[in-house]
Amino acid sequence: MNASRKRSSSVPALCAAVVGLLLLAPAPVSADSGTAIADYGNGCALDPGNRAATVDALRLRCSVAQQDQIYREAQAGAIATGLTNGWVTRPPQLEAAAPALWIGKVFRTGPDGGSLTNRVTGAGIEAFPADVYRAPSILDGAPTWALNYAPSPTPQVYDEIREVTPGVWFGYSWWREGSWPLLAAFVLTPA
Repeated sequence: MNASRKRSSSVPALCAAVVGLLLLAPAPVSADSGTAIADYGNGCALDPGNRAATVDALRLRCSVAQQDQIYREAQAGAIATGLTNGWVTRPPQLEAAAPALWIGKVFRTGPDGGSLTNRVTGAGIEAFPADVYRAPSILDGAPTWALNYAPSPTPQVYDEIREVTPGVWFGYSWWREGSWPLLAAFVLTPA
């Protein structure tokens, strides 16, 4: 009877130990960077050591709610510099048409911002300049990189981006009128 009581009292302790180990288990780690992969479920995972996998997830695997969560959890991060490639992630009707119209941006920035031009058409012609600076996000009010098109022929467009993993920026394009409707969501990486 004493052995039975001893066994039954050790079961909860064993269960607690197993649960504790599971809770302390490390998150999956990127082979390239040794940094934890942020897994949002259903294939939506951000790998800090693999830009291509992160872009693929943001474009093809993350839901709208997951994209918004990723953006809200990100810091402004570093600003992009130089030539970037870009992809529209939503709305779906713009995703297919975008590569013929827009393929990225060219940033002329330092640590505090600067300016950019968009790469338009498949030829990457530079057009539509914007000022780049830190500002509160339209989405959540937290710090973000604002891409303000007021100096260009498209003054009603206003983008904001955050670095979601090293060298991958996710952001939104807003129409600066009325309730600021969302035009598109997009992702950028160095070219």
